Amino acid sequence: MGFRRRSKAIPARTPGELDAMQAAGEIVGKALQAVRDAAASGVSTLELDEVAEQTIRDAGATPTFKGYEGFPGSICASVNDVIVHGIPGKDIVLAEGDLVSIDCGATLDGWVGDSAWTFGVGKLSPEAVALNDATEWVLMEGLKAMLPGNRLTDVSHALEQATYRAEDKFGVDLFIVDGYGGHGIGRTMHEEPYLANEGKAGRGPLIQEGSVLAIEPMLTLGTEDNAVLDDDWTVVTLDGSLAAHWEHTVAATADGPRILTPRY
Repeated sequence: MGFRRRSKAIPARTPGELDAMQAAGEIVGKALQAVRDAAASGVSTLELDEVAEQTIRDAGATPTFKGYEGFPGSICASVNDVIVHGIPGKDIVLAEGDLVSIDCGATLDGWVGDSAWTFGVGKLSPEAVALNDATEWVLMEGLKAMLPGNRLTDVSHALEQATYRAEDKFGVDLFIVDGYGGHGIGRTMHEEPYLANEGKAGRGPLIQEGSVLAIEPMLTLGTEDNAVLDDDWTVVTLDGSLAAHWEHTVAATADGPRILTPRY
């Protein structure tokens, strides 16, 4: 109900605080790149988790995910029909053609960076390539609405409309995962407000100069419906279709959207 109060605004960070968040975000970017470099057929997702944790700690940060509400890993490693929150495991071994989504967070000097991307192990099917390229494109199109003066759901609407355009652009049917989306972020990983990946424009709290959101479209090839496995974390598509997940932490600035989780 609070989202309907027109006076509500997403908290604004100072320029110095945004720099501090980007310092954390750059470590996340390095960890994601290290994980992708280590990913190969025969490698377990637990091994990828160890790579990420070492990269984060070597940079002087701590893995935000590790221990978060009991989560055991430093990354979420979600393979093929797993949408998000996959627990890294020694028995989850990558194979040629797998589509792997890695979500990662790092905390540095009290500020959090959060980012995700999806990549293939070896050669992907054409459908998997289209899904993954489309999801990345939707993120980059959607975050363009992260502008001072916009409302929260202007970002949601931009993501939804970008998804429709992506279907034509990439020649694939896309489904927006139901019940999951982005969020506010700052000194903790999940802050208000919740950011849906679809919706009508012009609603919710005001985006101010310095407001920050973690924007994260999650798309599948077959259904928006999903279920959580018995481990209480792993979210899968109900029909077994492939899923992709891309995320950046993004600030609204006078110069336009600023990605705080760049991957150099």
